Amino acid sequence: MRMTTMLVASALLLALPVQAKMPWVKKAQDMGFAAVKDCKACHVGAPKKGGEMSERGKFLVTTKAAKKAAEVDLAWLKDYKGK
Repeated sequence: MRMTTMLVASALLLALPVQAKMPWVKKAQDMGFAAVKDCKACHVGAPKKGGEMSERGKFLVTTKAAKKAAEVDLAWLKDYKGK
């Protein structure tokens, strides 16, 4: 029984990073940003740490750096003038 519990816990921990930012898509849509339909709204290809960003993603990263923020704030999308 203990081994099964450890395997389930390990599987859950491994699955978390893959889905860690998926709530951002829903949050962006809830904020009225209908153009954000999936992770590819900000990422080119599969999102991964250090991966290539789309123009929208680059805008958010640049804004985060300019504001010296710890996290991206999806409200900044209101200032995005791209597609």
